[in-house]
Amino acid sequence: MFRFLHSSDLHIGKRFGTMPEELRGRLRDARHTVLDRLVAQARAGGAGTILLAGDCFDTETPSPAMLRQALAAMAGHAPLRWVVLPGNHDSLLADELWAAARAALPANVLLATEPMPIELEAGVALLPAPCTTRRPGRDLTDWMDRAATAEGALRIGLAHGAIQSFSEDGVGLDVIAPDRAARSGLDYLALGDWHGQMRINSRSWYSGAPEPDRFKHDGPGKALLVSLAGPGAVPEVSAVETGSFDWRTLPLELISGDDATTILAGRLPSGSVRRQILLRVVASGRLRPQARAALDAAVAAVAPEFAHLLVETEGLASDCESEDLDAIDRAGALRHAADLLLAESLDEGRPGGERQAARDALVRLFTYCEAMPS
Repeated sequence: MFRFLHSSDLHIGKRFGTMPEELRGRLRDARHTVLDRLVAQARAGGAGTILLAGDCFDTETPSPAMLRQALAAMAGHAPLRWVVLPGNHDSLLADELWAAARAALPANVLLATEPMPIELEAGVALLPAPCTTRRPGRDLTDWMDRAATAEGALRIGLAHGAIQSFSEDGVGLDVIAPDRAARSGLDYLALGDWHGQMRINSRSWYSGAPEPDRFKHDGPGKALLVSLAGPGAVPEVSAVETGSFDWRTLPLELISGDDATTILAGRLPSGSVRRQILLRVVASGRLRPQARAALDAAVAAVAPEFAHLLVETEGLASDCESEDLDAIDRAGALRHAADLLLAESLDEGRPGGERQAARDALVRLFTYCEAMPS
């Protein structure tokens, strides 16, 4: 039995420039401390090796401190062994990165920088396909078909890139053959690039990112604990949680007349876990302006309890009638402005962005008028 942990796409050093400044440091630190969480799951599952299938670093030029601290964290967990594969973000073109890594390489870390078999232990051969550039333009796993290994040895492939014409960045040019495991006689193919965990077939898996970095793949970060009983045996694969932050998307479908604030409150996660949750609320349907203004106020009130909370309202239309506008004013400048905004929000001849801006401005006007002293 050979047991290992399969992970990828740590993206250590990711900047998170679109996030609030106070959150960026927490997200960056989580990418480093995930190394400890990977170790905890490996040890709990009885695995002595962690395979990192590419994109350990977010760029080809991580700072010296970033590199050395990652290697030091790995070294601190000896005798557990790490195997690091260059991905498309930290490809072999990063000469300085890999030279610096070799110069400071701990004894329990292997760099899979050449397409040649690596004997992990007697009877276990690793076949890596390091990314030569960010866009290699060919299937780098092709060499595995011809790779010679000892008779009866387990054959484990390690690769990073798109398969079945999809990829994390939406390009999908460097397509790995979906039947590569069968073609190359692999007992398991450990893949990286797709940040969500995915089974391609019984022997080929994307591990997903151990610490999420976007809303594209909902849920906490995970890795895969893999057990190989022997050559030809079907791998035993189980998901283990490794993330500290939880990125979630919450659909909020509303109809005119709904109490949106009550519906939202009933759907939000509760308790201290909110501090580790990045939540995207996707509102759709229709609401009266007063209800929309109340929803915005409710979101603003609860947002500080979350690591990050944003609401997307592009799919949320306003049902507004004259009696609604009477809540603003029955005449005068404010009522005139409200009438104009309502007309613009309903004008199908205007671009969608302009109609949305008018809806948002109308809601803000309701909010402003409700806040005014009577």
